[in-house]
Amino acid sequence: MSNNGMIPNVVTYTTLIGGFCRVGRPKIALELFHEMRGCGQPPDCQTCAILLDGLFKNLHFPEAMTLFQEMEDKRLDLNIVIYNILIDGMCNAGKFMIARELFNTLSTKGLQANVRTCNIMIKGLCKEGLLNEAMELLEKMDESGCSPDHVTYNTIIQGFLQHNETSWAVNISR
Repeated sequence: MSNNGMIPNVVTYTTLIGGFCRVGRPKIALELFHEMRGCGQPPDCQTCAILLDGLFKNLHFPEAMTLFQEMEDKRLDLNIVIYNILIDGMCNAGKFMIARELFNTLSTKGLQANVRTCNIMIKGLCKEGLLNEAMELLEKMDESGCSPDHVTYNTIIQGFLQHNETSWAVNISR
């Protein structure tokens, strides 16, 4: 591109970063991210979200946390999408207590959990064997106007089945 006099923009870099993360090459994605900033192309929230998600999914937790800290320090728009990525990453990394703390402090950041956020937490709670808390969150979703979807019910049913609570799983499905 630059050989033809064209300078890559934020969309170009974001596409490349996402592609390298998807094919399991997050280090190259991170290098592109740094190159992007060095070339005067400030990453937007979408770029950061894609890289953060890619780092977590490729098990590069320290780099993901460093990126998140940079995002906080630069006061980027840390919306619910970013927190969903962070909470999911923490759950998948076996750091459920951190995920729970992040979830519980969303309102202090001016954010409201959406169905995706709740589904992530229900999955984490089930994985930890905290089935009663998963059910409580399901009930709170209904009360708060955040309607559970098919993913919510499938996740909680799978959680109960994985912990040999077949009667509960059947009751939920009715």
